[in-house]
Amino acid sequence: MTTPPTSASPAFQLERQASGQLLLVADNGEQHLGVVPVRAFPIAAPDEGISLISSEGHELVWLERLDDLPLPQRSLLEEELALRDFVPEITRLISVSSFGTPSTWVVETDRGETSFVLKGEEDIRRLNRESLLIAAGHGVHFSVKDMGALDRASRRLLERFL
Repeated sequence: MTTPPTSASPAFQLERQASGQLLLVADNGEQHLGVVPVRAFPIAAPDEGISLISSEGHELVWLERLDDLPLPQRSLLEEELALRDFVPEITRLISVSSFGTPSTWVVETDRGETSFVLKGEEDIRRLNRESLLIAAGHGVHFSVKDMGALDRASRRLLERFL
């Protein structure tokens, strides 16, 4: 089994095809259509440890840092990762239907107001002292980056579930 190259100076080209898929062309000319970038640490270190995965699920390239890439490749990967890693940040809790689960939460996020169902308290995961990751019933994850930055009413509602 070969080890994927690490990107000190990337030995590959990356472009978006008309189909919307990413095409990776390795330095040996080998082409891989349908490449998917995956973050190793999407929350703790979103710009570090990026793997480019083939459509067959094999790692083709390991990138230590997005900043190491030339601007065109970095921009393309940032755009693709933004589509893949949709994690709205909760900025305010507007209401909670009940203090038991499942409950419907109405929240304000950095992308607008929305509602979701919290199936169980175990769907709220502490990332560190101040930040949380909340798994909604429909598969979307929401983040709270700094609980201390929330207004008092939001903190009080959230504390009922922690």
